Amino acid sequence: MSSPAERYAAARRRTAHPTLADFTAELGFSLDPFQVEACEALEEGSGVLVCAPTGAGKTVVGEFAVHKALQEGRKAFYTTPIKALSNQKYSDLCDRYGAERVGLLTGDNAVNGDAPVVVMTTEVLRNMLYVDSPTLTDLGYVVMDEVHYLADRFRGAVWEEVIIHLPEHVRLVSLSATVSNAEEFADWLVTVRGDTAVVVSEVRPIPLWQHMLVGGRVFDLFALRPAAHAGEWEQTPRGLSTRERGRAVVDPELVRYVHEQDRRYDSWHGGGGGGLRGSSGGSGHRPRYRPPSRPEVVERLDRAGLLPAITFVFSRAGCDAAVHQCLGSGMRLTDESERAAIAEVIDRRTGSLPEEDLHVLGFWEWREGLLAGVAAHHAGLVPAFKETVEECFVRGLVKAVFATETLALGINMPARTVVLEKLVKWNGEAHADVTPGEYTQLTGRAGRRGIDVEGHAVVVWAPGVDPAVVAGLASTRTYPLRSSFRPSYNMAVNLVGAFGRERARELLAASFAQFQADRSVVGLARSAARHEEDAARLLKEMNGGLSNAALDVAGYARLRLEITEREKALSRDSQAKRRLDAAESLAALRAGDVIRVPSGRRQGLAVVLDPGTTELSDPRPLVLTEDKWAGRLGSVDFPSPVTALARVRVPKNFNHRSPHARRDLAATLRTARMENDLGARRTRGRSAAADDPVLADLRHALRAHPVHALPDREERVRAADRWLRELRDAERLRRQIADRTGSLTRQFDHTCDVLQELGYLHPVAELPVEPPEDGVPPEESPVVTDDGRRLSRIWSETDLLTAECLRAGVFRGLTPAELAGCVSALVFEARREGPGSPSVPAGKVTAALAGMRRVHDRLADVEREHEVPVTRELDLGFVWAAYRWADGQSLDRVLAGAEQAGTELSGGDFVRWARQLVDLLDQLAKVADQPLAGIARSAVGRVRRGVVAVAVSG
Repeated sequence: MSSPAERYAAARRRTAHPTLADFTAELGFSLDPFQVEACEALEEGSGVLVCAPTGAGKTVVGEFAVHKALQEGRKAFYTTPIKALSNQKYSDLCDRYGAERVGLLTGDNAVNGDAPVVVMTTEVLRNMLYVDSPTLTDLGYVVMDEVHYLADRFRGAVWEEVIIHLPEHVRLVSLSATVSNAEEFADWLVTVRGDTAVVVSEVRPIPLWQHMLVGGRVFDLFALRPAAHAGEWEQTPRGLSTRERGRAVVDPELVRYVHEQDRRYDSWHGGGGGGLRGSSGGSGHRPRYRPPSRPEVVERLDRAGLLPAITFVFSRAGCDAAVHQCLGSGMRLTDESERAAIAEVIDRRTGSLPEEDLHVLGFWEWREGLLAGVAAHHAGLVPAFKETVEECFVRGLVKAVFATETLALGINMPARTVVLEKLVKWNGEAHADVTPGEYTQLTGRAGRRGIDVEGHAVVVWAPGVDPAVVAGLASTRTYPLRSSFRPSYNMAVNLVGAFGRERARELLAASFAQFQADRSVVGLARSAARHEEDAARLLKEMNGGLSNAALDVAGYARLRLEITEREKALSRDSQAKRRLDAAESLAALRAGDVIRVPSGRRQGLAVVLDPGTTELSDPRPLVLTEDKWAGRLGSVDFPSPVTALARVRVPKNFNHRSPHARRDLAATLRTARMENDLGARRTRGRSAAADDPVLADLRHALRAHPVHALPDREERVRAADRWLRELRDAERLRRQIADRTGSLTRQFDHTCDVLQELGYLHPVAELPVEPPEDGVPPEESPVVTDDGRRLSRIWSETDLLTAECLRAGVFRGLTPAELAGCVSALVFEARREGPGSPSVPAGKVTAALAGMRRVHDRLADVEREHEVPVTRELDLGFVWAAYRWADGQSLDRVLAGAEQAGTELSGGDFVRWARQLVDLLDQLAKVADQPLAGIARSAVGRVRRGVVAVAVSG
């Protein structure tokens, strides 16, 4: 029972903040201190930035903003980064305020858009601001959920656009995950939005226990309880490495046990070899470390009462394999009533999927896993499958989910335990260590508010994993928010059309990206000065004791550097020429030519079955090798030109898929080898460096240089090399400083120059000028042309390329299916590069794609001229799939055909890209002239069917 003083303080607070008192009276639970602080600031008229861990209850502050808007008779917009979150929040607000007072606006759905409370994706609000939509009338509050998305490389700019362009009177409520530079972000918000309160809470509502699973044993990672080690961590010196800081708090019992395990495997591998990776000798029967199997891990968690759990695997195939392994082990985590409830969710969520598509989607295997309480969750699943898994997991029906890291960014799906199989993941370019920010984000799912007393994070140990490093990851609070903002073509025409060029430049200068760039210049200047001081010291060191001015060590070092760079340039040029010659030689091949594959798995003789030449890409000949393999090769398989060594007859209508036909032709190929003496040969040509006169002169000058004869030459040159490095680093930093000062406005100017040259913007002076009625002369800046207004309604990463293709008429005369195939090249991006260019439908599709490529090349030339990043190239990997799907073919045939054409797609991949294709086709239907607009509209209907229609409507 509270004291009289506490009751008096609460009464005063209610009197001071009556709206908050009304709001909390309806909740049925008391607010945490950070929620109270944020809501009070909002009631006092401030904007609010709230940074708190996942599951802490940030959205309560957003809901208070909605409540306050309704009390004041004003509108509230609640924005989210993804449609699934918008749908979830729409449902929550409908339950609270009634469906008649709540609307939903996403790319796929428009429900009650004029309601006083509207939930929408952030892009929808951005588009409203650019067209000055009447829906903005009486807008009082905007809630930006997951505002840390502004760091997203592809979509982050949208958040900054909204924050900058919102009318001044609108109060902004920004909800973010915990970031380490919240104060910097808040400082920027104050500059663009006015008074903004910053509320930061690092207290998890559910304490998080950190563990390591070593073999079959689970250890606590920290020596202290979760609440305690955070305080001790703050007292450790900031300058230490992650490992050194982790040692300050790691559990010594865990360290001892891991040391024993490491020593055990080290001794098995010959000792002193640095563990598993460093071994090089020893007997042939050394035991290999085997981590606990996934079923063993789940069973261990089950025995410890740590389910439900999410295991992050970082691989789609790994997630699916984990489910199969659990099922193969006979694992069943559900009882009869839970299985009945799961079956009901499956039927309700997937009942609208076409019956004929279920098999190709792997429905029955997926259903079997769900009924057993085990599921995968990744981008390769169709939306209906993912939503079913999410509902079953949130309801406690599914006990073990194996997921990729995308789950950490999605809807509210907490678990009792989070398991990390590895601390290394593929980042799209290379395998990289998990960062402290990523670790915090992944483990943030552990602990269900109102259900669990505590959450648990478990890292699976393997040889080489240091507990101190894991402890450092778990305790480091470094997750800075970095702006990804840069002006796009669409943004530029919209800004210039709405505000004029000068005002647009001012708005860009007010972005968070420019704010951060300007602040970073101070640190860069300090670093550049340090490099220059080091260079001065090294200059003295390398010239020490030399009195003869001719002994110019710096000049000698520069000569050596010039020689190295010349050799590298010649090597690059030589490789490029060989690749070009190889491509040209492949284009000259004919069916029946016998060629030699110089290296790789297919090394040896091969006969050409089909030259594989197309107008769109390098040749990819279909060949048959002596060992009866048939497939396509590309220029990457031929580092030097290929020549026809002999000819053999390829039977008419030869079927390379027939084993019998392959065997007979391979025998003919072997005979040709013996008859023509085509045994293995290797020739080695002279290098380009051997015949280069410039390089010869440089080498002669080096040998003749006085420093060349010094006895301590190499020691002095090593100092000179370091001197050159320091100078280069200082010069690089000075260039960065120059680039960052006013960098965004410079980018914007270059972007406008491209648009002006191509006719999307033009100076007022070129227009017939009517005398203004108010006597104020028009602003002398480019204005938007008709083509520019069309571009302003195209929202795509390839916005200008799409507009240029429309203007060039490359889509003219295409059927809906052909148009879908061609437009897919503007949206699709392969997850990884294949060995060659995917095949595409012949005829009008090939011709249109060739036209699109010519348009891209012309655009790229203009972009390079104006120092603008070149628009990405067309990706043909989805063309066949889009064409076949729009042509009415089955999902089974579409996915099989895509694989045959060179692109492997899962059901989820197909649906995701098809949805993006529908979005761009729908935009074309709105901006193109007839008859193309009608064809685009027809293509939308043809693509939006079956599993795609279910995904879009859901």
